[in-house]
Amino acid sequence: MSCYFRHMPDILKDAGIGVTPENKREVDRLIHALVGVDYKNCSGAWKAVKGSRADKALREALVKELKKGFSRK
Repeated sequence: MSCYFRHMPDILKDAGIGVTPENKREVDRLIHALVGVDYKNCSGAWKAVKGSRADKALREALVKELKKGFSRK
C-alpha cells in the first residue's frame, strides 16, 4: 500500500473505499490528483492529507471528492 494509507483508514472508510491490491494504485493516483501533488510523491501527498485530519472542513471535502472520484471508476 502507499506509505500513507495506513494513517488514514478513517478517511478511506468514510469515503467508502476499501483498498485492495487490485485498486491501491488507482486510489493512490486519485488522492494525489485531489491534493494536487505529482503521482509517486508520497511525502507530499501525505503532508496534504495530514492537514485534512486536523481541519474538519478540509477532511469532509477530501472524503466527498474521494467518494465522487472513486465512484466514477
